[in-house]
Amino acid sequence: MNDALKSNGRLQRIWRWLAVLWLLVLLGLGVQQWQLWKSESRIDTDILALLPQDAHDRLLSDVTRRIADANARQIVVLLGSADAAQTKAAEAAFRATITPTSTNVARSSAPLPDAPAAVERGSAPLPAAGDVPAGQNPALLQESGSIEGWFEQARAFYAPYRDRLLTSEQRQRLQTEPVDGLADAALAALYGPMGAPRLTEWRQDPLSLWPQWWQERALGSGLQMGDDGLLEADGKHWSIVQYDTVGSAFQLDGERHIDLLLDQAAAAARKQAPGLEVLRAGVPLHAEAAAVQANWEINTIGWGSLAAVLLLVWLAFRSLRPILLVAASLLIGCGVALAVTVLVFGKVHVLTLVFGASLVGVAEDYGIHWFASRQAEPADRRWRLLRHLLPGLWLALLTSALAYLALGLAPFPGLRQMALFSVVGLAAAFLTVIFWFPWLDGGEIRTTGFSRWLGGTLERWPRLHGRKAAIFLGVAALFSAVGIARLDSNDDLRSLQSSPKSLIDQQIRISQMLGMPSPAQFYLVQGDSAEQVLQREEALIERLRVLAANKQIGGYRAISDWLPSVQRQHADAALTARIEPQVLGKVGQAVGETLSRPDYAGRDLDADAFLASPAAMPFHHLWLGEVGAGLATVVMVDDLSRADALTLLETQAKGIDGVRWVDRTADFSSLLKHYRKLMSGLLLVGIVLVFAVLYWRYRAQAWRVFAPTLVAGALTLALLGLFGQPLQLFNVLALMLLLGMGIDYGIFLIEHRGDASAWLAVCVGAASTWLSFGLLGLSATPALRAFGLTLLFGIGLVWIISPLFRPPPHDAPH
Repeated sequence: MNDALKSNGRLQRIWRWLAVLWLLVLLGLGVQQWQLWKSESRIDTDILALLPQDAHDRLLSDVTRRIADANARQIVVLLGSADAAQTKAAEAAFRATITPTSTNVARSSAPLPDAPAAVERGSAPLPAAGDVPAGQNPALLQESGSIEGWFEQARAFYAPYRDRLLTSEQRQRLQTEPVDGLADAALAALYGPMGAPRLTEWRQDPLSLWPQWWQERALGSGLQMGDDGLLEADGKHWSIVQYDTVGSAFQLDGERHIDLLLDQAAAAARKQAPGLEVLRAGVPLHAEAAAVQANWEINTIGWGSLAAVLLLVWLAFRSLRPILLVAASLLIGCGVALAVTVLVFGKVHVLTLVFGASLVGVAEDYGIHWFASRQAEPADRRWRLLRHLLPGLWLALLTSALAYLALGLAPFPGLRQMALFSVVGLAAAFLTVIFWFPWLDGGEIRTTGFSRWLGGTLERWPRLHGRKAAIFLGVAALFSAVGIARLDSNDDLRSLQSSPKSLIDQQIRISQMLGMPSPAQFYLVQGDSAEQVLQREEALIERLRVLAANKQIGGYRAISDWLPSVQRQHADAALTARIEPQVLGKVGQAVGETLSRPDYAGRDLDADAFLASPAAMPFHHLWLGEVGAGLATVVMVDDLSRADALTLLETQAKGIDGVRWVDRTADFSSLLKHYRKLMSGLLLVGIVLVFAVLYWRYRAQAWRVFAPTLVAGALTLALLGLFGQPLQLFNVLALMLLLGMGIDYGIFLIEHRGDASAWLAVCVGAASTWLSFGLLGLSATPALRAFGLTLLFGIGLVWIISPLFRPPPHDAPH
């Protein structure tokens, strides 16, 4: 007895300093986080942050990021009505609602407002967001993408280079058609009743080559514009309005700020045009929808889990002290997890918070196990109880932490955040329980009717051994085999899309109407110099032009259409210098005048001059500049709806140095498949390692701890197959968590065999964990839903199966 008292006294002295030290750590983290969050928001909603970085091709990851950043703040709105005048009125009302300032005047949305009619019926591409300064910025959105005056500026810029700007058809015509025929065409254009559209004085362009060059550029945008400057599609007249988010691209407080503002503007526009159709698209809309959804899920899952845990604690103990202390351990666990995650990563992803909300259902196990054991122990024996509980608690923390850390093995920044968040949260809750509970829990814990009933159910639970255990395992194996045989895998990245369907549908429709290329599929053209890049791009364009002519693709976007290589400029300038004087001579003979071609400066249009000019404004996103050791551009393709389009486009890059087809959706899908297989292998390795740890502790009894989790995992896969749920990486990762958490129940039952308090702790802990991950199954994010559904099955099954394999009370662990 004296030795026990001395031992408890030493433990109390050590524990007093550890408790104070833990308090100081929490205070320090609190002060540090207060300073950190005061300066700026540390929440990240970028979906690309969740995706793995391709370790074999960092360049592609960098290129993808640049393309995504180019449109990160842009919102496009289309207003469509059967009456063009009503569309114009609706546009003015919409603009006035979004930017209610004195500088806001209705501006034409015509792509080329100052061009001649023949060119104006086409369209120039819309300028990139953010290139046109706004006057007075509204609180949320500022208008961008106005192209008023762009054509005049671009025409003035290109004028000195007119002699070296030819289309492929013009080039072929000048090379093959006789000069007499060309002269006749020039005369017809000069004296015909309608004449031809002109962009310069006749002698400078006798064959009207330049307007034709502009027309091809305009039509290449894929838009069909009317003379009124409105887009004509689906039997309606559409106005195109573009906005940029002001400041941060995202509002992350979970409220529909941008969406509500656009709704108000749409309502004002519909007053001017009854039956007006309004379409909207843009990355900020998806980000805000994700933040709103995440806010709802955090509240539902986090507070729902907390309420469920506290209700179970109340039913089990009918005392305020256990509720307050368990709640404190959970809040401290989540708070420390958030602080450490922000310290390590700089930011915390919103989906990490959603996933972390389910941590409540796991971290409460330690506090519940303490109070369940305290029901059978008086207050003066709580230090001896602590010594008794510590081995099992440490082992439970170790197995759970190993399972969560396995998430960090995949190169997903989001998953690594989740792993760190979860491990730190569990550890913080655990340390709070073991350091503080013995000091703060000094009263008696009464036994309630609910706890007596729940703890007593263990005696009525069958215990399987010998033949009965073999039959059970055989039936489980047969059922698992049938279900797993029906299990299919699906690693398609698009299956993880979590944006609202209405928003996705509008995005698709706007992309089709505006001919917007997909940012996930493109050609990457690389070279040592701008000239080499442009020449390689031109070789690719020759192939794509054939596909577009055959209607196999909708079109393409290439900067070499606006910035020809110097080699091509020299060839075209030499061709026009040879043909145009001959045409002018023939026409001069016909009209009795001496006609001479004006001298051109003979300057080359170089990349630096082009990119610095207003003419380049709509095309900056195609020029990547320095990438890796050289320069690079991207060529984007419209309308990939044909089944064979992606395969066909991939073949076009073959044989052209420095050109490759990039399909990031397929790349990410392949990466998901690769890591699903890799993590499946690691799961098997984890099974072996966990069993080794259990065998080291329990020897011949280790299978009793291990079998329930193994059987539950196999049955979970079978249920996924029978319910038609595809197997994804996130199901495999959930099984790794099941391996860590499910083992805890077996550990508690074998450490405290036959003890009703241990079974009470298992039941209350399993029920709260089951509810937490069950709520996670309600998430609109497919990855989190896969986690939740897998653990909903798995935790429930391991809870039911664990007591079946409990050892007889007289068998003590070795």
